[in-house]
Parts: sequence; C-alpha cells; structure tokens
Amino acid sequence: MAYKKDQGRMARMAAYWSLAILVFYGCHSLHGELNGRVVALKTDLIGQPLPVLGLTVNGAFLIAASLLALGLYALHRWQGTPKVADLLIETENELRKVTWPTLPEAINASIVVLITVMIMMGFLAGSDWVLGKLFTKILLGSA
Repeated sequence: MAYKKDQGRMARMAAYWSLAILVFYGCHSLHGELNGRVVALKTDLIGQPLPVLGLTVNGAFLIAASLLALGLYALHRWQGTPKVADLLIETENELRKVTWPTLPEAINASIVVLITVMIMMGFLAGSDWVLGKLFTKILLGSA
C-alpha cells in the first residue's frame, strides 16, 4: 500500500529517531568494547583523526560504523512495512482525537495525585509499624 507523505509523519519520525538513538548507543558501546578488548582492532588505519569528529579510524570504528549504517537502514525498511506503518499512522490519528488538559487542569490533577500518594504512604507506613509491633509481641512475647 502506498502512503501519503504526511500520513503518520510525526509518529513515524518519533519512533524512528527513538530507535535510532538506541541503535547508535549500542554501536557506541560496541566501539568502546572492541577498542578495549581486541588489540588488533586498535591500529590506526589512516594515521590521523577524522576532521571535525576527531575520531580515530581503526577496525573497531569501521565495524561499529558499518553496524550503525546497517542498523539504521534495517530500521528504515522495518518501519516502512505495511503493518508497522499502519500502526504508527493509526496511533497518530488517535492522538489527534485526544483532548489534552490545560496547564491549570494538569497542575490541579498533579496536586491531587501527590496528596493521594502522601496519604497512602502514611497509611502503609503506619500499618507496617503497627503490624511489626503486633507480630513482635505475638512471636517474641515482648514489645
């Protein structure tokens, strides 16, 4: 199925870049591990760092960069499959129907949640203390 250019654009873009950051982090971690553990991959291949980036081109860098390019390409292809694209388009369409709260409504709701959490925390802490004393008295016969 052919999609219009703007169908689900924001949802697809957010999903792509979120996953692209994870792929980049994985490749960055792999580069560090390869540099630290495999001596043969530490050898500088061009004799000077890359301009602007300042990265040394060695085997570890080439492996990590290749996997990054492959991962981003695979992510782009996966995101273009009809099942995933339909899901993201439908997600964006549903989010357009949501009535978002105003700032005062969000602040009031947050205050209510904080007060409720404090009350529950006090109740649970008090219950824990009372039950601890009770069972200490029952099991050990002392307070």
